Amino acid sequence: MTTFFITGVSSGLGRAIAAGALDAGHDVVGTVRRPEDAAAFESSSPGRAHARLLDVTDDAAVERTVADVESTVGPIDVVIANAGYGVEGTFEETPLSELRAQFATNVFGVAATLQAALPYMRKRRAGHLMAVTSMGGLMAVPGMSAYCASKFAVEGMLESIRKEVASFGIHVTAIEPGSFRTDWAGRSMTRAGRTIADYDESFEPIRAARLKASGNQLGDPTKAADAILAILSETDPPAHLLLGSDALRLVGAARDSVDDDIRRWETLSRSTDFADGAQLTTT
Repeated sequence: MTTFFITGVSSGLGRAIAAGALDAGHDVVGTVRRPEDAAAFESSSPGRAHARLLDVTDDAAVERTVADVESTVGPIDVVIANAGYGVEGTFEETPLSELRAQFATNVFGVAATLQAALPYMRKRRAGHLMAVTSMGGLMAVPGMSAYCASKFAVEGMLESIRKEVASFGIHVTAIEPGSFRTDWAGRSMTRAGRTIADYDESFEPIRAARLKASGNQLGDPTKAADAILAILSETDPPAHLLLGSDALRLVGAARDSVDDDIRRWETLSRSTDFADGAQLTTT
């Protein structure tokens, strides 16, 4: 039996992952923001579903919560930093306060969660750290600059952590969902106000399409949970787990575009070296 610590289990992918883990016989500690959500979660599987009230932007509270779980529930085997939300709006129309709030939850909330759990896993020389980023952490779309920036940041953080902790027997996986049938594009999204008419023609259809698609997305959250649980038995789990055919298509196209730029401008890139410069070998 595995003990999970999952942030944000009151809805969306967090709830689906927690339900899948509980159905598989595991113990799950799930964080929520409201007492009524805590009661509902614990009643879903009495004795194995453990709720904790937590705001992931409160660093000290995150550390206390993880320490409490370790001492009262048991050693945490798998952490899934899932809590987050989306800010939609063109970059020019998105207030910096919204951008900072987006990073407070989506980046620093993830960092606090992983940093709180890591010492325990390092001492045990075992564990699996995961964070739900997005296909928007490997590609970007118009009108989601704040959200994509936060997810790109998490991707970079996980990449570095993975290389730091590999020798301790700790796995690190970035979970990169495409569009899933959750309320992410509905009540879980903050939408910046429209103030600049120049963006009307390009952005209004994008916003309308996203609202129309909410509730009709391609991805099945239950199947996403199954996929995430499937990698736990792997001795060499993926560093990146794309979920959904749309994620495969869009991330593939984005990576091809980067590769094209690298090839096209390779000579110019090389031209900036000192002729007698040192060759760095550290990766």
